[in-house]
Amino acid sequence: MKSILLKSFTLVIFLISTLLTAQDFQGKAMYQTKSSLEMDLAGSGIPADRIKMIKERMKSQLENTYTLTFNKTASTYKEEEKLDQGNSGRGGMRFMMIGGGPSGSHYKNTQTKITAKESEFSGKNFLIKDDLIAYEWKMEEATKMIGEHLCFKATTVVERPVRNTNFSFGRRNNNDKKKKEEPKEPVVELIIVTAWYTLDIPVSHGPDDYWGLPGLILEVQDGNTHILCSKIVMNPKEKSEIKAPKKGKVVTQKEYDKIIEEKTKEMRERMRNEREKSGGGGHRIRIGG
Repeated sequence: MKSILLKSFTLVIFLISTLLTAQDFQGKAMYQTKSSLEMDLAGSGIPADRIKMIKERMKSQLENTYTLTFNKTASTYKEEEKLDQGNSGRGGMRFMMIGGGPSGSHYKNTQTKITAKESEFSGKNFLIKDDLIAYEWKMEEATKMIGEHLCFKATTVVERPVRNTNFSFGRRNNNDKKKKEEPKEPVVELIIVTAWYTLDIPVSHGPDDYWGLPGLILEVQDGNTHILCSKIVMNPKEKSEIKAPKKGKVVTQKEYDKIIEEKTKEMRERMRNEREKSGGGGHRIRIGG
């Protein structure tokens, strides 16, 4: 009887210890993200020194550092703050990246399958709440080392709207004025996303929207965006609180994308009208294809 009680007591202690360890488990992964955009400034009429400034500022805005803090079932992904370079250009020309990505905390829960993102756009705070994207990952045979971790390859195909990368500044010519904008069906493209994950850290987390593999995702190639893990800290001494954000107007991702689309059109039209009134010459910048 004593032997049975001792074994039962030992089992209970083991289960409690395992549960506490799971609850206390936490990790941090730092990621470097880079996006590439091709700019066609030939014939734009922009001075060479201004073109150099634009490209440098673009590079700064397209290269960022993020920290993913995670436990067994939840994670937060947030950009590290960097110094504001301000408006170093002359002549009052401002360069601004217009996008719909989250600007605050990005929370994912792989158990409840929900996500919540903080984002600020046009002076307003939004809270994007939605279901996690259900990626259909295909396990590949390829492997490689990322740091000290053996990683396995997985791919998936995502469908996204094609972004308009042609920006025009200044007065429209007569042909442009005669054209009437007609509603068009959004053009979509299929993009192959490649992810590399490690079984050394058996959690289903990853940077940005990515998740759903049997190990932590350390690298992602998504179109012109590359994300690479540069450092991992397991069970740091100072634990961080992992919780869903609550600040901002609640919208779905689809509703938020619609808001971005409409506001971007308004901003472009306002810029055209202001330059037409001021009699400024037109510059056309094409980014990408």
